[in-house]
Amino acid sequence: VQLQASGGGSVQAGGSLRLSCVGSGRTFNFHPVGWFRQAPGQEREFVAVIMEDAITAYYANSVKGRFSISRENAKKTAYLQMNSLKPEDTAVYYCAASPNVGYSETYYHDHYSFHFWGQGTLVTVSS
Repeated sequence: VQLQASGGGSVQAGGSLRLSCVGSGRTFNFHPVGWFRQAPGQEREFVAVIMEDAITAYYANSVKGRFSISRENAKKTAYLQMNSLKPEDTAVYYCAASPNVGYSETYYHDHYSFHFWGQGTLVTVSS
C-alpha cells in the first residue's frame, strides 16, 4: 500500500483545512487508516483513525469536536477535515495504514501499529 497525503497549508486560528490521503494497491480498502502529526521537537502523536468499514472512528481528545475523519473506499481516499484550528495544531501531518484489523482503539493510537506511511503535509496555524 502506498499513500500520498496533501492539503496542508497556512491558516489563521479558527480556520479550516481538509487533508486528503490517496492510497494505491488492491488492499487499501481493507486497512484502517490513521492520521498522526509531529510538531518540531516533539514525538509523533495520534490524531484520528477510521476503520475499514468507513464508519468506526476514534479521535485524540485534543481534536474531538473539531476534526472529522472519513474515507471513500471507491476512491481509495481518506480525509481529515480540520475546523476551529488552533496554533497548537501546527505540525506535519501524516496518513498511515495499518495491516491489522479488529484491534482495540488503544492499539491504533500507537504509530507502531501502522506499517504504511505517506509523506507528511505541513499545517501551520497562526494566531
